[in-house]
Amino acid sequence: MDLILGSICFRLNNKHKIKDGTTNRRGKRTIVKEKLYKYINSKIRELHPGFNIGESTGISQIEERWTLPYSHWSFKPSNYVRDTSKAKK
Repeated sequence: MDLILGSICFRLNNKHKIKDGTTNRRGKRTIVKEKLYKYINSKIRELHPGFNIGESTGISQIEERWTLPYSHWSFKPSNYVRDTSKAKK
């Protein structure tokens, strides 16, 4: 579970784009982490086609909370307002 959550955090926080200041290249570990994210994402997409890591995976029935092999929730406060001027492009 730690690998799944870590890979999602890695991607959501744009850590896959970090480059070394002297060589202007991404490090080996960064490249491996991105490959791991892509693999995990492909497996999740087999269960949930069209999966988006920034949004929660919905459920159609309450019983699905216990039977789905993978569910993903985006935790946001109830008074959350998105600042679109700082959104990803």
